[in-house]
Amino acid sequence: MIARKAAAVLALMLLLPALAFAQQLREDLDGIVALVEEDVILQSELDAAIATIEMQVRGRGENLPPRAILEEQVLDRLIMTRLEVIRAEETGIRASDANVDQALQQVAQQNGITVPQLRQAIESDGFDFEEFRRQIREEILSSELRQRVAASMDDITETEVDIMLASGGVGGAEYNLSQILIQLPEGASGAEARAAEERAEEVRQQVLDGMDFAEAAISFSQAPDALEGGNVGWRQVSALPPVFAEALESLGPGDITDPIRSPGGYLLLRVNDVRERSEVIVREYKAHHLMIEPTEILSMEDAESRIRDLHERIQEGEEFADLARRYSTDDSSANLGGLLNWFPAGQYGPELQSALDALEPGELSEPFRTGSGWHIVRLDETREADRTEEALRSQAREMIFQQKAEEEVERFLRQLRSESFVEIRL
Repeated sequence: MIARKAAAVLALMLLLPALAFAQQLREDLDGIVALVEEDVILQSELDAAIATIEMQVRGRGENLPPRAILEEQVLDRLIMTRLEVIRAEETGIRASDANVDQALQQVAQQNGITVPQLRQAIESDGFDFEEFRRQIREEILSSELRQRVAASMDDITETEVDIMLASGGVGGAEYNLSQILIQLPEGASGAEARAAEERAEEVRQQVLDGMDFAEAAISFSQAPDALEGGNVGWRQVSALPPVFAEALESLGPGDITDPIRSPGGYLLLRVNDVRERSEVIVREYKAHHLMIEPTEILSMEDAESRIRDLHERIQEGEEFADLARRYSTDDSSANLGGLLNWFPAGQYGPELQSALDALEPGELSEPFRTGSGWHIVRLDETREADRTEEALRSQAREMIFQQKAEEEVERFLRQLRSESFVEIRL
């Protein structure tokens, strides 16, 4: 989850040509808009970040809230990012030049250009490429910190998976959701809770009166995804907390829930789309495999010569299994006579799968080469297998992890903010 979010953020940073004017601003005396621990956030940084968000919002075809509201939301994100970077560095997390270069390569590839072309595009708009690298570095540090927080949780047990499956927590309809969160501090009083609920009601009414939900999320939500229009993505309804599932049960695309109390405050959920989960049917293969791996004393050419000799012997009638036991260097299958018992497509790599795809049951492949050595494979049987149960267990495990990770990261960030010195001067 966190890694996927970090990649999405890095891709969106290609919109930075809108920040060209920030370079000129920094040549003047910058105003300080926030103190964050012993660091500062400058007016030019805020202006640059706002310009990026404005381009992202317009690119999604959504409406922008008033400038003052946008400033508040973007500044809050900059503050949290700065706090995460500070904490990451304090705990020994580093983002090397190689890490940043790899991220730049990924961004360039996602946009169909090379890194030099990416740099040229940014600098031609007057923006400092080193500043671009700095922002990517911060995103890497933030992402790594969140991953460490999630990784510190206890492992998901098979019992937890069994309980979720037994409770019907996996399967059924999936909902594509957006959210707006009106946050509550830990230990909030009854008066604070009532005020937050009333605020959520007011926001909901504005949406019902015609305000775009994404604009409302950007304007009012205090969730981490606020500046992305509150987009949550697909969620299995049966895996949501019961109070959420009940609120969504009778809703269709475009509908919005009443305010829902959650650990972090009051939530409004919008249903963007609904889909039913289908069975998971996969093609599986049963085959025999023989490999000759080159060694210090056996060259790749000699390995090819040996595999071709074995291929000829099999064609002449010798048993594949006997030859595999005697000659194959594939330790996982040699003792089984080269047997690769039922396995899904792609399990043993693209080269072997390509060889299998060219065969009918009973046929022997021509010798082929991979990075490991030279191979031959015989396709024995294929079948269509229902792997819904395995997929459900895997999904249950992933959903439990996602739920726990999101809660743990949210708790960590709230605590980080409450424990840190922040002074806003906007």
